[in-house]
Amino acid sequence: MNPLLAKLHPYPFERLSALTKDITPNPAYKPISLGIGEPKHATPQLILDALVDGFGGLASYPATAGDRAMRESCAGWLTRRYGLTVDAMTQVLPVNGSREALFALAQTVIDPTKPGATVVCPNPFYQIYEGAALLSGAAPYYVNSDPKRNFAADWDAVPESVWARTQLIYVCSPGNPTGAVMPLAEWKRLFELSERFGFVIASDECYSEIYFREEPPLGGLEAAVQLGLKDFKNLIALTSLSKRSNVPGMRSGFVAGDAQIIKKFLLYRTYHGSAMSQMIQRASIAGWNDEQHVVDNRDKYRRKFAQVMPVLEQAFDVKLPDASFYLWAGIPKHAHGGDDIAFALGLLAQYNVTVLPGSLLAREVDGVNPGAGRVRLALVAEVEECLEAAHRIASYVKSL
Repeated sequence: MNPLLAKLHPYPFERLSALTKDITPNPAYKPISLGIGEPKHATPQLILDALVDGFGGLASYPATAGDRAMRESCAGWLTRRYGLTVDAMTQVLPVNGSREALFALAQTVIDPTKPGATVVCPNPFYQIYEGAALLSGAAPYYVNSDPKRNFAADWDAVPESVWARTQLIYVCSPGNPTGAVMPLAEWKRLFELSERFGFVIASDECYSEIYFREEPPLGGLEAAVQLGLKDFKNLIALTSLSKRSNVPGMRSGFVAGDAQIIKKFLLYRTYHGSAMSQMIQRASIAGWNDEQHVVDNRDKYRRKFAQVMPVLEQAFDVKLPDASFYLWAGIPKHAHGGDDIAFALGLLAQYNVTVLPGSLLAREVDGVNPGAGRVRLALVAEVEECLEAAHRIASYVKSL
């Protein structure tokens, strides 16, 4: 067996399942889960129709690089969304969802033979970053988020000795679980560090289309162009249709950026067997080429948050995020002393609502777990269910 497998931590939902195995939720309440960030809004009909129309493509093996039409639709979306130009055939590559690509990218760019190979990631974080680092033979280095700075990762707190051995950094903007968007000044800082030390920047942008302000979130490639870095050296952006178009089961996304990295990534994926089927490509093209369903989906989230926020603000230290469909809620001290795990277990037992304890999404660094005392609420269900959950949560907090 690969000995690196022993370094992997249980996934947050596995840990939560173990913690709750002996709890019998109150049967007076219908179960509601705000735990998993899986979109529940209806899949657009235009994507379903394209998927059915693509059934004829099952008779042949798909190319790992994807069809030209697929890559051009991704490139076209980048142009419309961010106002930038990429070469569809050298700077874009379809992937089977951003999760798969986030993991595979580390296996492509990390050289574990170099002493101290390091992958930097925000803390709290999407656990794929950590697993990808460990299985590539590198060590993860966690950068705590700062509540005083809208939960931005404190990149300036990373010692120069760590940057010197860093080969890859994961950036998540809009962030999971905080919903924070990284501003241009922070991108400039990371680009300067990447130029100096040579590490690759992986920009996870799968929540970019769910936002609450008029101005859409800044993307990594967009930031690079604004700063005059038009060749996207050492930068790879990753995005997905899952949240944008409510098709998590399609596992469809793409990566874009540095052509040299894309070339090596394609080589890796060819051996890994990561080709996207032609029927999924056809449905994906329909998704990337249409924007109205995305506008409608975003408006639905905005209306939902507008109704849920006033209820939850009575119970938590919580603010509307910059983007994403999560709320990163602080537990009041009188509620289990602010213990996020105790709060989640009590809420499940008494009101049959599942939330994800924040400490399960982070690692302790220098005696501090930046997720402790918070819970992540995924407002992915229809508004009535989310509103019912919010009222139950508010009642639970008031009862403590």
